[in-house]
Amino acid sequence: MEEQKVPENYGLRVGVKGGGCSGFSYILGFDERKDADQEFEVDGMTIFMEKAHGIYLLGMEIDWVEGLNNRGFTFSNPNATDTCGCGTSFSA
Repeated sequence: MEEQKVPENYGLRVGVKGGGCSGFSYILGFDERKDADQEFEVDGMTIFMEKAHGIYLLGMEIDWVEGLNNRGFTFSNPNATDTCGCGTSFSA
């Protein structure tokens, strides 16, 4: 957040949006809190999630990987009934 000069009142937004090759794609980025958000604190970081997205994200794990074939965030979602090859979209 410091490196990207993200304002202090922002948190990490986690969510879903329609689209992607499997129906939904993940949202992950810095944003301000909105009225429909739930707010969580994880390891000192503020996380925002729209309440309606909880049904799709319950139990999901987000991790960072750095390997020879890929580098970036991975999403392990127990609610996904199908995923695409890129790992960033799913159906539920």
